[in-house]
Amino acid sequence: MKKCSITLFFAAALMCVPGLSGSAWAQELVPGGMTVGLELSAGGVVVSRLTEVDTADGKVSPAEEAGLRAGDCIVAVDGREVSCGEDFSKAMAALDGGAVELEVLRAEQSMTLEIEPAKSKDGSWQLGLWLRDGASGIGTVTYYDPVSGEYGALGHGVNDADSGALLPSESGSVSPSVIVDIVPGRAGAPGELQGMFSSEDSVGRIDANTPFGIFGVMSSFPGGEPLETASDAEIKPGKATIYSNISGSDVEEFEIEIERVVKNAPDGKSMQIRVTDERLLKETGGIVQGMSGSPIIQDGKLVGAVTHVLVSDPTRGYGISIDTMLKAAA
Repeated sequence: MKKCSITLFFAAALMCVPGLSGSAWAQELVPGGMTVGLELSAGGVVVSRLTEVDTADGKVSPAEEAGLRAGDCIVAVDGREVSCGEDFSKAMAALDGGAVELEVLRAEQSMTLEIEPAKSKDGSWQLGLWLRDGASGIGTVTYYDPVSGEYGALGHGVNDADSGALLPSESGSVSPSVIVDIVPGRAGAPGELQGMFSSEDSVGRIDANTPFGIFGVMSSFPGGEPLETASDAEIKPGKATIYSNISGSDVEEFEIEIERVVKNAPDGKSMQIRVTDERLLKETGGIVQGMSGSPIIQDGKLVGAVTHVLVSDPTRGYGISIDTMLKAAA
C-alpha cells in the first residue's frame, strides 16, 4: 500500500453527453466526494527546472543554452524513445561529450533541440536538468456518469511541483483510497489529507489532465443518487454543502457558504466559498489539500467542486462550476 497526499498543484477524455436538458450542459450525474489514489504518467520526462553543472572551468547550464524550458517534455534522446526516468538515465549513461539531440514537446508542439553536455568535476557528462516522469497522490472525485462510466475529479490540473507547468498526460490510473490521517490547515500552512492506496486495485483510468480537472472512465463506483447539474446562471451566493471524505472511506456532507460568484472566470475560480460546518472546521481547520474535487451542492443540484484553499485563511477557498468542468472534459 502507498501512503501519500496530493498537493494543490495537483487532482480522461469525457465526451459531451447527448440528451441534455435545461442549460447546454444540464444532465444527471452522481456526485462523488470520495478520495482516490491517482497515478499519472507523462509519457516522457518533464523538465522541472534547469540547473548548472559545476565544471573545472566554472558553472555552466547546457540545458538553458540549448533553449530548454521548465515544463518541456523530453520524449526522445538521439532518436531513442524516452518514456520514463529509467529510459533517460540509460541515455545519459551513454554520453561521451558529443552533442545530443532531444525531441521535446512544448505546449503540445514538437521540436528538436541540440544540447552540448558539460563535464562535471566528478567526471560525468551532464545536461543540467531536474526531471520528473509522472505524479501520484490523493484527490477527490467530483462526479460520475452512471451511463457512460465517465468521471471528473480535482477541478484543477495536476502540475509539476517545481515548474508549475501542467503535466502532459499519456496514461494514468485511479484506485480506491483510505484516509488515515489529517494535517489540519492553519493560516500560512495549508493542511492535507493523508491516505493509502494500491495501484494494483485500479478501478479506472485517467485519459486527460486539463487546467480544470482530470477526466477518465471508471469500471466501478460506490453507489449514490444522481443529481441534476446546475448552469452557471443558477449558482448564487448563499448556503450550500460539500461532499468530502476525511476519514476512512466514508463520504460525509458538510455545510459551506458561497460568498461570491464570478461569471466566466478565466482561471476557473467561479466561486469563493467559506466552510461553516463546525465539525469540519474542528477536524481539518477548513479546506485542506486532497479535498480538491469535493462536489458542491446547492438547492439539490450539483453546482461545482472545491479547488483551492486561501493560504492565509484555510476556512475560505475557491470552487469551479460544473459547467466549466464539463466543457473542459468534452
